[in-house]
Amino acid sequence: MKAQVRGFEMAYEDTGGDGIPLLLIHGFPLDRTLWTAQVQGLADAARVIAPDLRGWGESGLPGGAVTMDTYADDLRGLLDALGVKNAVVCGLSMGGYIAFAFYRQHAHRVRGLILADTKAGPDSPEGKQGRDDNIALARAQGAAAVGDKMLPKMFTPKTLAARADVANAARAMMARQSVAGVVSALKAMRDRPDSTSTLAEITVPTLVIAGAEDQLIPVQEAEAMRAAIRGARLVSIPGAAHLANLEQPDAFNAAVREFLKSLV
Repeated sequence: MKAQVRGFEMAYEDTGGDGIPLLLIHGFPLDRTLWTAQVQGLADAARVIAPDLRGWGESGLPGGAVTMDTYADDLRGLLDALGVKNAVVCGLSMGGYIAFAFYRQHAHRVRGLILADTKAGPDSPEGKQGRDDNIALARAQGAAAVGDKMLPKMFTPKTLAARADVANAARAMMARQSVAGVVSALKAMRDRPDSTSTLAEITVPTLVIAGAEDQLIPVQEAEAMRAAIRGARLVSIPGAAHLANLEQPDAFNAAVREFLKSLV
């Protein structure tokens, strides 16, 4: 499905129904198919909405600079187009950075937050340099080169060795992205604001999910968010690294399902 949102076509999945709307925001360098197991596995518990961010998957990329606020406003536009007044907002990795921006700008549209394999702090100087290095790599060798560089840290060694189907699906997802989309997102992440102060301002029910073996964003970051957000719960998923929802979908879905039940 596609909708006209803020001057471009945004592609999305929508399971429909009258359940609690659950907006799933994918990470970098991925698209909405990251959430296939959640779209299929949670459709009985929520109205699951999984879009491609601008420049990713099948969504367009209008000209101009992109920030976390840009992505957040796009998502608000999609909810408007779908007639959704408020939703549980779930963001993984970069999607979590966007979820913070969405909350700051559109808190009245947020029924609950799920922050998965993400963090509140900004990039360190080394992290910013890493973004610039990946921008250069994408421009020189394409999106697939960035994906190949990141893949070993996205899954546990066990998954990489024994579950080629999962690793290959992620590799293909990353390889098919546009260089323009990759570069715009890298700049947006590099320059994103520090969301640490936002944590104390969050008043909606919040679930923090972390892959217990995440190398890219260690579980300590999840623990810090849980401690700073009033009433937040933390679920650590064994046998999962950075893409916990893809690596251990049953455990991820169970955590989300329990959280959704608590909101009814």
